[in-house]
Amino acid sequence: MALSMKQTMAFKAQRARVAGRSRMAVRVNAKLVQKAEYIWADGQEGANHKGMIFNELRSKTKTFEMDMGMDPTAYPDWSFDGSSTGQAEGNNSDCILRPVRVVPDPIRGGPHVLVMCEVFCPDGTPHPTNTRSKLREVFDDKVKATQPWFGFEQEYTMLDKKTGRVFGWPANGYPAPQGPFYCGVGAESVFGRPLAEAHMEACMKAGLNISGINSEVLPGQWEFQIGPVGPLELGDEVHIARWLLHRLGEDYNIIATFHPKPVKGDWNGTGAHTNFSTADMRVPGGMKAIETAIEKLSKTHPEHISQYGLQNDQRLTGKHETCDINTFRHGVADRGSSIRIPLPVMLKGYGYLEDRRPAANVDPYTVARLLLKTCVKN
Repeated sequence: MALSMKQTMAFKAQRARVAGRSRMAVRVNAKLVQKAEYIWADGQEGANHKGMIFNELRSKTKTFEMDMGMDPTAYPDWSFDGSSTGQAEGNNSDCILRPVRVVPDPIRGGPHVLVMCEVFCPDGTPHPTNTRSKLREVFDDKVKATQPWFGFEQEYTMLDKKTGRVFGWPANGYPAPQGPFYCGVGAESVFGRPLAEAHMEACMKAGLNISGINSEVLPGQWEFQIGPVGPLELGDEVHIARWLLHRLGEDYNIIATFHPKPVKGDWNGTGAHTNFSTADMRVPGGMKAIETAIEKLSKTHPEHISQYGLQNDQRLTGKHETCDINTFRHGVADRGSSIRIPLPVMLKGYGYLEDRRPAANVDPYTVARLLLKTCVKN
C-alpha cells in the first residue's frame, strides 16, 4: 500500500535520526585507539588449591583515546576485585594496580600494549603479594653500583587441555624413556614446537630479552631463557613472558604448567636455573668473587630453599640433575650441584654462577632479591 506524503516524510525523518545516532556511535568509538592489557600476579603460583594447571597471572583490558606511549608513568592506576583473586576480603575488596613496565602487545599489534603492574592496598602500601616492592627495597644505590646481571632459564611442561596428560604423550602408557628428547628434532622426539616457536616470536616482538628456547629432557617439556637483564627487569620480563605463554596456549589448547614435578617417577622435574653475576665477577680474576658469593650462599641455603618455589622437594631429590634439597654443594660443570660453575667460566677465570635450586614456579623477583641480599648486601 502506497504511503502518503506525510507518512513518507515521517519515515525519512526517523531514518535520518537513526543514521545520525549510528554516525555518532561511530565517532565516539573511533576515539578509542589503544588497548592496554594490565597484568599482575595474585601471588599463589604453585599453591595447592591451584593444582597443576592454574597459574597466578591475571589481566584485564583498559582502552584509551590516544596512544599513551611506552612510559609506565603515563598510564593511570587502576583497581580490581581482590576478593575474586584471593588478595582481599569481600568487605574491602579493591586492590590498586600501578603500571611499572610497558611493552608492545605482540598479539593485538600496535598501538596496543602489555602493562606489567605492581599491586597496592587501598591505603597505598604494597600488597603482601607485591614481591617486586620487596626487591626494590634491597636494590639500593650500593647494590646498583655492583651492576648485577641475571639470566633466567624458565622450564615448563605442556599439558593437553582435553586429557590433562603431557602434550604429545600416548593416550595410554608412556613415551620412550628419557634420552632422545633434549634439544631433539623430529616428530618422534619433539612435542609442542608450534607453541614454543610462537611464544619466542611473541617475546621478541614485545621487546623482551629472550635469548633462546630449547626442548627439554622430559618429552613435552620446554625452556625459554630471559637475560642478561637487571633484577627488576628480570621479574618484569619473566612475568610478561609467562603471561604470553599462557595467552598463546589458549589458541593451541595447551596448558603450560610450572609444577616442579609434573610426572612422578623416573622423569626430570621442571626448574628455573638462575644465572647471576656482578661486575667484579665478569672481569679477569673474577673467579675469586664467584667463590666468595658461593661461600655466602652455602650459609643461607635454608632461607633460599624456603622461598625457591612450592613443592620443590618433589624435584630436588638428588636425582635427575638435581642436588638433594637438604644438601648444599657446588661444582664445575656439575648439574647435580646446588650451584654450578660452567666449564667455560672456570677455564677463563671469570663470568657467572648458576643457581640450580629454584623451581619452575618460583617468583623471579624473589630469586633476584635473595641472590642480591646474600651475595651483595651481606
